[in-house]
Amino acid sequence: MARHAPTMKRPPRRGALARTALSALLLAGAAQAAPVPDRVYVSSEKDHKLHVFNTRGDRLGDIEVCKRPRHMMFLPGHTQIIVSCGDSDQLGIVDLAAGKLAATIAVGESPEIFDLSPDGKTAYVSIEDDNVLAAYDIASRKPLFQVATGKEPEGVLVMPDGRFAYVTSEAADSVHLVDLAQKKVVKTIKTGKRPRRLLLAAGGRELWVTNELEASVAVVDTASHEVTHKIALVAQGVPATDVTPVGMAASPDGASIWVGMGRANRVAQVDAAKKTVLHQVPVGRRAWGLAMHPDGKTLYVANGLSDEMTLIDTQAAKALRTVPTGRTPSSVLVQP
Repeated sequence: MARHAPTMKRPPRRGALARTALSALLLAGAAQAAPVPDRVYVSSEKDHKLHVFNTRGDRLGDIEVCKRPRHMMFLPGHTQIIVSCGDSDQLGIVDLAAGKLAATIAVGESPEIFDLSPDGKTAYVSIEDDNVLAAYDIASRKPLFQVATGKEPEGVLVMPDGRFAYVTSEAADSVHLVDLAQKKVVKTIKTGKRPRRLLLAAGGRELWVTNELEASVAVVDTASHEVTHKIALVAQGVPATDVTPVGMAASPDGASIWVGMGRANRVAQVDAAKKTVLHQVPVGRRAWGLAMHPDGKTLYVANGLSDEMTLIDTQAAKALRTVPTGRTPSSVLVQP
């Protein structure tokens, strides 16, 4: 059932001025503040918080946000985080210096993943219950447009030139190519069963797609939009149905792509050029969101069913430590 905002009785001009003032305050704060160094942020779906760690995995505190926080990204300047909140139907904007939620943007029902335009001014959000990719202006907090997709859209990736975006459709087993200027899907690519997340590799020539119910990663040529490789993920002693890949992270040099194997409780290191699995590292239960430290030496893994984060030494391909997080950690974000 559609939700409607309550009617505001104050004069429209006053409301407009208030919104403009808040937007200006947020942007000014981002420009003046400095990024908070040595920080790792983990979204906790059931605690409605972002839990804060240093890069060694020591817990420092938490920040209350909107309900069921999932995906996160830094806004330009890295002094604010924007986070999708699936149960409050919002994007939240977190002021990191103040350590609090500074503003929210109302979106459609059950927002999933989003990506930002190259200038950081527009958020493109997959709205699962509405089956659309929706665009929002971050400064004004207003909707811009929607593009219909297949059912249950999730992963979103905006190309570096800002002209196109890719969106996964879990129910359609496909990835859609969206022309953002024309505001329409211009290509649909069958990639595998229940595609979830997206990652650019090989200097933007390849789109990697995790297929959760196929235990595989599809590699799509971004020029021809054909699937050129399927990388099978097999975990010894684990039923194939428990190998459920979702999150990915690339090494800074692009040589390795790390893939969370979901309920297989492992993370796979894949040789990006050869498309072969090099190592598998045991982690906690349901390896989900992944994030790489900017120096490439440490990978951070959110273990959604064991309420933990595992730190992996990428050179040795082994776990360094596993630390408690909030309930149902979803994604990880590392301060560059």
